[in-house]
Amino acid sequence: MDDQPLTDREHVDPHDRVEPGADRRPDDTDAAARPGRRVPKATIVVLGVALVVLGLDQLTKSIAVAAIDPMRPVEIIGDFITLRLVRNSGAAFSMATGYTWVLSIIALVVVLVIIRYSSRLRSWWWVAGLALVLGGAIGNLTDRIFRAPQPLQGHVVDFVSVGWWPVFNVADSAVVCGAILLVVLSALGFDYDGTRTGWAARREQRDPAGTEGGAHA
Repeated sequence: MDDQPLTDREHVDPHDRVEPGADRRPDDTDAAARPGRRVPKATIVVLGVALVVLGLDQLTKSIAVAAIDPMRPVEIIGDFITLRLVRNSGAAFSMATGYTWVLSIIALVVVLVIIRYSSRLRSWWWVAGLALVLGGAIGNLTDRIFRAPQPLQGHVVDFVSVGWWPVFNVADSAVVCGAILLVVLSALGFDYDGTRTGWAARREQRDPAGTEGGAHA
């Protein structure tokens, strides 16, 4: 797996460095030190993908609520894959039922942490994984805040049933896929800041030209 490092700064030639005490033009000022600095590219992408996931999640839930009778599941592939409308007061896949307000607070903390630290990402794969988790977390959090029976205790709309697996929705799928991606990246040694450790570092040492070419293409 070749992960392209993500950076918001262009390469600076050593000959262009400004010596201490020398006059600096306004354009040479470090953007990170400026008040009102621009939003990092990684944060913009994370928020953009998360909004797409959120929109898709809420759209499909609205369609499910309007079109599916809770007492009459819609068969897609026999009774193996069905559309089955369920109101879930627990976490993903109907776990932790009865702790809706706790799950709401946890989801809110997760959302804030991901947004806060997204600017540190230098890996497109980590951006994708965290964006999926963020979008899914916001999707289900939106249900818990705005849906019945009351704010912060609303029931999440689930409607996809596959075999023996608990009924789920788009937000659940996004969280699970994003989490799996992050676990795989960590296991292989592709770190969030674009560095390589473990297997990824060894692979880069064995084939530095190929890895570099894939990473910076």
